[in-house]
Amino acid sequence: MENRQHVVVIGGGFAGLNFVKHLYRDKHYSITLVDKNNYNYFTPLLYQVATSFLEPSSISYPFRKLFRKKDIAFRMAELLKVDTTARQLYLSDGGTLDYDILVFAAGSHTNFFGNEKIRQTSFSLKGIDDALYMRNELIKTMEKAARATDPEERKRLLTIVIAGGGPTGVEVAGMLAEMRKYILVHDYPELRNATGDIYVVDGAPYLLAPMSNKTHEAAYKELHKLRVKIILNMHVNGFENDQVLLSDGSVIAAKTLIWAAGVTANTFEGIAAESIGKGNRMITDAFNRVQGYDNIYAIGDISIQFTDKVYPKGHPQLAQPALQHGKSLAKNLRRIAKGQAPKPFKYFDRGDMAIIGRQYAVADLFKHKVHLGGLLGLLGWLFIHVVSLVNYNNKIKTLYNWAIAYATRDQALRMIFRSENQENRP
Repeated sequence: MENRQHVVVIGGGFAGLNFVKHLYRDKHYSITLVDKNNYNYFTPLLYQVATSFLEPSSISYPFRKLFRKKDIAFRMAELLKVDTTARQLYLSDGGTLDYDILVFAAGSHTNFFGNEKIRQTSFSLKGIDDALYMRNELIKTMEKAARATDPEERKRLLTIVIAGGGPTGVEVAGMLAEMRKYILVHDYPELRNATGDIYVVDGAPYLLAPMSNKTHEAAYKELHKLRVKIILNMHVNGFENDQVLLSDGSVIAAKTLIWAAGVTANTFEGIAAESIGKGNRMITDAFNRVQGYDNIYAIGDISIQFTDKVYPKGHPQLAQPALQHGKSLAKNLRRIAKGQAPKPFKYFDRGDMAIIGRQYAVADLFKHKVHLGGLLGLLGWLFIHVVSLVNYNNKIKTLYNWAIAYATRDQALRMIFRSENQENRP
């Protein structure tokens, strides 16, 4: 069909990919997806790559392979600037791209709340690169600890502080505690009698704040069983010279700080300031149209809607709202192309879940009406995460790796690969 409207999608995460999936067959539109990576990845399992329980290819898949035999164009680049008058995008590869409809699905990045020192010295988990870097550095720190002769230095090297008691913080803590319990003494016999603590620090009075009281209690109990030290009603204010400074003035001597304390939306030059709301999220109407524009939309973490009465402060920045945003906008564009009125977005809360260690998970389903824990929670967590992976290849790899890890309490993925160290060539 000639004269198809060109839809450009910025970002191929949950929201962007689900939007493309539900629109690409429509004859009224041609689609170009722009992403800085050439692959999609499953964000909720990044921490398992970072802790050596999954390999990167288990949770990622190339866009061009996903788009084979589909009428979808792909451009590997970052968006630098939008010219909304000329309907033109300026990209990091030096080129430009024209659009009729622009869809922002670029997600968010870690929020360090203006603390530049923490940004420079801590680990965060927003991409595969972050996960691999964290994995390499954690393993290198273990090697340093194995060589250390001073007990206090060894303890400092083996002590890890996690800032943030949400799903990422709790899951990272559980996985690291499992490694300490079942793997450390086997891989590093030098550390058999060594000490070192894992801390979770959060400003809320309980872990997994958005979830139910049953889940708060279960998460605390399970992490306590794994000997994770939990500090609540407290913030991490600084990190320098292997000293983690807490908001009450106390200090924890630790080599590693993992920052999981919040996110803020990505921003782009050319979008009016009055279209940006709390957390740098683009303010959108009930149809995901960005405030002040007729042909620009935002979905997922980068969007904030105040039109849903159940969520007057906007929807949570999670996978499910992003997936539902993508599907809803695709359906609305198809309706508009047929001369029909679009339908307002309404979020259906399927629930929240988190895994703690290798054999315990918690889940609050259907607006916290159903609570699952223990084996049922674990099976629910496994099912949801496997089903949500983008490709059968990912599902099979992940299930295999999990099965090995569960049966052996081990994984053979603790190798350090230094991509920056290349052999000198003439």
